Amino acid sequence: MKKLSLILLTLLCVTVVYAQKNKKEKKSKSKVEVVAPKSLPEITSYALGVNIADGLKQNSEQLGITVDWEWIVRGLREAADGKSQFDSAKMSEAFAKLDSLVKENRDIKARKQKEFLEENKKKAGVITTPSGLQYEVITLGTGDKPTLESNVEVNYEGKTIDGKVFDSSYERGTTTSFKLSNVIPGWQEGLQLMPVGSKFRFYIPSELAYGERGA
Repeated sequence: MKKLSLILLTLLCVTVVYAQKNKKEKKSKSKVEVVAPKSLPEITSYALGVNIADGLKQNSEQLGITVDWEWIVRGLREAADGKSQFDSAKMSEAFAKLDSLVKENRDIKARKQKEFLEENKKKAGVITTPSGLQYEVITLGTGDKPTLESNVEVNYEGKTIDGKVFDSSYERGTTTSFKLSNVIPGWQEGLQLMPVGSKFRFYIPSELAYGERGA
């Protein structure tokens, strides 16, 4: 998915091949029966609902907007019944306000990213490449360096500029493998700087990552 904010990425280049909740919740006095979907229409409809919710959640977080789930469900149900409270003019007005809010949030994030990178490049040990990629060498390995045609295996943790982890192979407990030419430009450039066995920290501007669109 797309990320507007600067990505702080720590990568451990492992290899390169060329060519229940902890605490139990108290039981509620009133039991709520959970009904599972059984028929094909029920199963596919439920799956569509989950997919819509996942997409809305990710997009709202990345765009910096707040959604009210009760009203989303109500909107879906009323629209399905042909009883929407909004006509086309009201819908256009609502989305115009949303677009304005999204643009404002993007501008704020872009400004924060620029300020961060300007300060970060002044720190000892931080190297800035001509493309704008910034990195620190934590551990320098002794193996070969990959090329764009290489398949690489890495451990990594990705963070937004505010320190929020959005993806981590460490949390999943397994390395990630991919062809270097298939990933974002910041990874392509950065990983080619890393001999096998290295550990680098990358500061990847949005233009070398996921651009300005939210995820």
